[in-house]
Amino acid sequence: MKLFSNKKTIGYFFILPWIIGFLVFTIIPIGYSIYLSFNDVTITATGIETSWIGVANFTRVITEDMDFIRLVGDFFIETIISVPLIIILALVMALLLNQKVKGRGFFRTIFFLPVIINSGPVLNMLIDLELTSIPALQNYDFFWTLQAASGNIFVDVLLFVLNNFILFLWLAGVQILIFLAALQKTDVGIYEAARIDGASTWEIFWRITLPGLMPMILVNIIYTTVMYSMSALNQITDHISANMFRLDTGFGYTSALSWIYFIIILITLGLLVVGFLVFERKGKR
Repeated sequence: MKLFSNKKTIGYFFILPWIIGFLVFTIIPIGYSIYLSFNDVTITATGIETSWIGVANFTRVITEDMDFIRLVGDFFIETIISVPLIIILALVMALLLNQKVKGRGFFRTIFFLPVIINSGPVLNMLIDLELTSIPALQNYDFFWTLQAASGNIFVDVLLFVLNNFILFLWLAGVQILIFLAALQKTDVGIYEAARIDGASTWEIFWRITLPGLMPMILVNIIYTTVMYSMSALNQITDHISANMFRLDTGFGYTSALSWIYFIIILITLGLLVVGFLVFERKGKR
């Protein structure tokens, strides 16, 4: 058939179910949520009733919902700290797991297992049991000294990292696989040539390995930011869900919350990407 003689036509035919699903189950709900955010929504026995109120929902979020503002500030700070740290840990683990050691496949599986088992309730339970930090740290005086000095921004950041270090490793499974895939595609001959020319391991990493991983670092920044914004650690999603069925807020107010949160995620992601591009540009000099 001439219809299927063109490879592009065959490609579009195979992705047609996804396109239809995206238009029906994603685009339409997105458009409807935008519409609801500008309305006062009431659920009655006969269905959903809307009353146009313009930007009143957005104004109310910004001027009255102090809990949301506080959660957004916490999310922004935690994301700026957590995303680079998760990516650095994933890169270090990928470099170690890429070495030719016995049981390499087993260790790769171990690091990816948390991605499979860490659903929202499981992750919250582990956090409640204080299993996301390194228990041995509490046996050292410096940890309690830091606790006593909490309130200083640098001390608070350090405590946040120490208290969530294990969690960051759990959240790095997919990123490790992405880095491993990139490392295994690198031509081994490049490393051999660099060693023959007298390059040290450190120089090889900065001049060959890291520049080759830059596209994957950008991919991981985007993935990690989106993942972190939707994880069980994020209390903003709980706040949005809690307002959905309240009589004084409802679907319209919740839709406005969701769109403001979406814009904040885009801004946070943009700052991280810009920071990465600046770092990459300086590295090329």
